[in-house]
Amino acid sequence: MKNTGKLNFDLNLEPKKVFYYFEQLAAIPHGSGNTKQISDYLVTFAKEHGLTYYQDEWNNVVIIQEASAGYEDAEPVILQGHMDMVCEKESGVDIDFEKDGLTLYVDGDFLKAEGTTLGGDDGIAVAYALAILDSPEIVHPRLEVVITVDEEIGMLGAQEIDLSMLKGHKMLNIDSDVEGHFLTSCAGGMTVGTTIPVTYINQTGTAVEVTITGLAGGHSGSEIDKEHANANIVMGRLLKYLTDRMELGIRSLKGGLKDNAIPRECTAGLLIPEEEKAEFYTYLRDLEGLLQKEYAVSDGEIRIVAEEKAEEKCSVLSYSSMTKVIFYLRNVPNGVQNKSMVMPGLVETSLNLGIMELDGECLRLTSSVRSSVSSRKEDLRNKLEYLAEFLGGEISVSGDYPAWEYCADSALRTDISAAYEELFGEKPVFEAIHAGLECGILSGKIKDLDCVSFGPDNYDIHTPRERLSISSTERVWRLLVEFLKRCK
Repeated sequence: MKNTGKLNFDLNLEPKKVFYYFEQLAAIPHGSGNTKQISDYLVTFAKEHGLTYYQDEWNNVVIIQEASAGYEDAEPVILQGHMDMVCEKESGVDIDFEKDGLTLYVDGDFLKAEGTTLGGDDGIAVAYALAILDSPEIVHPRLEVVITVDEEIGMLGAQEIDLSMLKGHKMLNIDSDVEGHFLTSCAGGMTVGTTIPVTYINQTGTAVEVTITGLAGGHSGSEIDKEHANANIVMGRLLKYLTDRMELGIRSLKGGLKDNAIPRECTAGLLIPEEEKAEFYTYLRDLEGLLQKEYAVSDGEIRIVAEEKAEEKCSVLSYSSMTKVIFYLRNVPNGVQNKSMVMPGLVETSLNLGIMELDGECLRLTSSVRSSVSSRKEDLRNKLEYLAEFLGGEISVSGDYPAWEYCADSALRTDISAAYEELFGEKPVFEAIHAGLECGILSGKIKDLDCVSFGPDNYDIHTPRERLSISSTERVWRLLVEFLKRCK
């Protein structure tokens, strides 16, 4: 399926300006690490609207709009989100995320993208901000719009951005995905890269590609507690299951696309003895049956697919290297490690082995580590380091960001709660989240920062099933407009 980067419906959604700007953003490639074009789009918007703007060398953008008449003495409000998105696609979708936009369509109450992630995380924050800046009828105090880059790969933009030009100490982070649930704290995290050196030998046999597929995947923070299967970890189990029963060689390994997305698929290139083909396929069917029973609820579509190639002579991992690779995959920590003893039901510490690839020299892995307790985050990093060193490898750490700690005294929380109750006739929910947010980093840059995080209903983020509720987007828009009106 070729992705055209165009909408295939007549744009007639409310609020019109929000979805207009969301459409504009979706047409611009803006995966993490590929943000120059969308950053320049924001600068062009600011210039065309006569607004003060700042663009740094990392492509972060700050846009400032002065207060409406009568709001000159009101405290400024910071609107904050990130411009990058997680780029995931279904198998067979023809799209180059570096060059192509998304193909959007409406399905009932939901806005979706054909075969790819939608980028509602966090394009909706940017669309809200631009719609407000482009609406002279909306009254507000001084607005300071902060749009960062590379949030999805370690909050790199938030760590580098200079906010010395800001005057505000109240921040609305629009990077949550459950309407009516306002976040008040979050976990810290880091990205850990692991390399384990390997060697190869030449071997003859029948080449087979085996793929673990049909998994649900999901966000490695907000959905890590759902016990979804990790394709990379399941592949380790498959390889151990097979090597316990027969001879084989490992030619290649590749699984997962993003460290913060639970891998939905992993493929191993194997070399098996011709005379053991029948047993090999029996073992695959047996293991598939076990997996389908174990993951019947969380990953009901899980399956093992094998594609046989011709008999050939090729390079496979040496026995010692194959043993190291399988040992790592069978022993690396993954998933929920600790639950919070302070907030029942909240995941405190977790790990997601998001990316795995075998090349000519090393097995390379990338994991997302999260915890609301800094010492446990460091302990998990140490475990990964110790395991890598035991196998002759090493780790590297990037995107290390702090937790956002709960503030007991928050005037902003009181104000937005009052606006929500008056609009919708019910109390909002205030809670913590295991996923990372930029509030922790930005709180370290702005003294006495008072912030909450919220947003419209957006489901299955970081997967091609991502879908944004249109009606919820409209309700959150009304909340934003009402809150700004009350800031006088």
